[in-house]
Formats: sequence, structure tokens, C-alpha cells
Amino acid sequence: MSRPVPPLDKILTRDRLLARFPRPRSERVVFTNGCFDLLHRGHVEYLFAARALGDALVVGLNTDDSVRRLKGPGRPLVPEHDRAFVLAGLACVDAVVLFDEDTPRDLIAALLPDVLVKGGDYRPEDVVGRAEVEAAGGRLVLIPVVEGRSTTGLLHRIRSQQG
Repeated sequence: MSRPVPPLDKILTRDRLLARFPRPRSERVVFTNGCFDLLHRGHVEYLFAARALGDALVVGLNTDDSVRRLKGPGRPLVPEHDRAFVLAGLACVDAVVLFDEDTPRDLIAALLPDVLVKGGDYRPEDVVGRAEVEAAGGRLVLIPVVEGRSTTGLLHRIRSQQG
């Protein structure tokens, strides 16, 4: 049995990520992205399902500034380095890379994963990076969301109990 990789060894810069997964490659690389603020069961099920689609799972993680632009003031609840560490601590995650842009398009175009994964609440035509991945011979997979499991739902329940 192989030894687990320490989380800090899985958190990579963009340059280290591209060096770790160069093209052409023998591994089937799966990529997904998100804020992953308040990691919950829905996230974990989604990430394990994504990892099952290939040999390595890369998670693009929005920086704190990027999350604030997307979700508004008060978010994220968990700082980027803590979110990255928790994600990297999951056995199904092989690499975590932070991105500060509003979308991961540039990161996806640089990595060109074999499989691009998003939640089933997305429409294929709305998935950022899909065109680049498909043009390079890769594919998009939408994974069904776990009903009743979302950070927004958790925050709503917490706030409603405070009132």
C-alpha cells in the first residue's frame, strides 16, 4: 500500500502543476474547479466521482479575492490556504492550484485536462474551458449534484438559527 501524500505537497503553483502534468502524458488528468468554501459531503462525493474518471484529479481553487468577486462580501468563510489544505488532504485529490481570475479558462487552456468536470447544475454550453478541452481531444462530464448539500444551504440554516 502506498503512503499518503502530505497535503502541502499537493498544493502546487501553476508552473509546478504544468511541470507535473506535461503534454503529451500517459495519465488521464481530470480537472474541476470551485470555491469549496465550507467543504461538505456534496463536495466530497463530487470530488470522488470526478477522480473515478481518470488517473489524477486536479482541483482549481478560487483565491479569496476571486471568491469575494463571485460571492460577495463576507465570503469566503475559510481562507484560501486552509481551503487548499483541506482539499489536498482528500485521498481523491492529486493536486490543488489556486487561481485569482474570475474563471479558470487560462488555467484550463494551459493544462488541457483529458476530462473537465462540473456539477450537473451547469449546462454544457456554459462550462468555462469546455471548448479548449474538446478542441484538444478531451471531454466534458457533468456530475449530478447531491441534493440538499450546498454551502449556500448550510449558511442559510446557520443564519436562520441565529435569528
